[in-house]
Amino acid sequence: MRWHFARVAAALSFIASPSFATAHPQPATRQQAEQPSADTDDEIIVTGRRLSLVGEAISASEGVIGRQEIDARPLLRAGDLLEFVPGLVATQHSGSGKANQYFLRGFNLDHGTDFATFVDAMPVNMRTHGHGQGWTDLNFLIPEAIEQIRYRKGTYYADVGDFSSAGSARFELADTLPRGVAEITAGAFGYRRGVLVKSIKMGGGDLLFGGEIQTFDGPWDDIDEDVKKKVGLLKYSGTVGAGRAHVTLMAYDNDWNSPDQIPQRAVEQNMISRFGSIDTTVGGEASRYSISGGWSGTALSGRLSAEAYAIQSSLNCFPTSPIFSTTRSMVISSARLMTAESTVLNCRSSGRRAAVVGG
Repeated sequence: MRWHFARVAAALSFIASPSFATAHPQPATRQQAEQPSADTDDEIIVTGRRLSLVGEAISASEGVIGRQEIDARPLLRAGDLLEFVPGLVATQHSGSGKANQYFLRGFNLDHGTDFATFVDAMPVNMRTHGHGQGWTDLNFLIPEAIEQIRYRKGTYYADVGDFSSAGSARFELADTLPRGVAEITAGAFGYRRGVLVKSIKMGGGDLLFGGEIQTFDGPWDDIDEDVKKKVGLLKYSGTVGAGRAHVTLMAYDNDWNSPDQIPQRAVEQNMISRFGSIDTTVGGEASRYSISGGWSGTALSGRLSAEAYAIQSSLNCFPTSPIFSTTRSMVISSARLMTAESTVLNCRSSGRRAAVVGG
C-alpha cells in the first residue's frame, strides 16, 4: 500500500513539472488563427436548400425534393426519380421499356400498386391494366424538365385517394428553366441518349419545350434490347387573373426486346449463361399521349385549383407463360400476348377557404 501511494505522488509531481507543461502547446490566439498559412486549402462553398413545412405538413414523413437535388444526381432511367423519396428503391426486370418495380421501406409495391403517383395533377397509376393493377410507368418523363417532387409516406392522407396505402409522389413540371439543357450521352452496351429542354418567352407567357431520344442494347448474349424510346413535351403557362394557368402536351413511344427471367437450373447445366435467354422473342411496345390544363390562384376568398386532362396509353407485351422442365430438356409453353389500352378523361377542382372564428 505504501509503495502504491509513492507511485501516485511521483506521477502527480511529474504532471506539475514545467517540462510536462511545455509538452502540450497552448491553443493559438484568435489573431494567430485568423492569419492564413502557406498550406491552407482552397475555399470550399457548400450550398444547401432549406424548406420549412411547418404549418403545412401533417406528418414528419412528407417532404419536397427541389431542382438542385434533381440536377445534382445522375439518373440512368426515368424511374430513378422516385428514388429521391427516402426509403424507396426502383428496380427493373423484363426489359427497359416496362414500368419499374418499386420497394418502399422494405415492402414490395409491385409496379406501383400501393404508391400513388401524379404529374401535374394527372394520375400515372392505371386503374385497370393487363399486367398489374396500379401500373406506374414513368418512362414518359424527362428528368431535366422536373421542377420538384412532393412525396408523402404512410397512410395518413385521405386526399390522395387510390393506390396510396404506402405513400404518394407528385411531380411538378417546370414552367421555366434558369438555363436550357442540350446533352448527348454515350455509354456501354449501345446506350445512347440525346435530350433538349428549353424555355422561352412567348405571347406574354412562358413556353417550355423538350425532347428525348434513347437507345440501349443491354449486356445480353443472345438478344439486343434494341430500345427505341422517344419523348416529347410542350408546356405553355402564364398569368391569368389572380393565378397562373398552363396547358401541357406530352407524347411517349417505346419498343424493346426483353431478356426476361431465366431458371437457375439452365445456368447450372450450362444451357445458357447468366446473360442468356430461354426465349428470344419476348418484348413489348408502349405509348402514352396526354393533354392537360389547369389554373391555380386566389378566388372566392381562398385558394382555388382546377385541372382537366385527357390521357391515352397502350402497352403490348409478348411474354411467355411460366417455364417448366422435363428430365432432360427445357420446355416453354405457348406464348401469349398481353395488351392494355386505356383512355382517361377527367376534370376536378379543389379549394381552401380561410375562415375567422371568434371576433
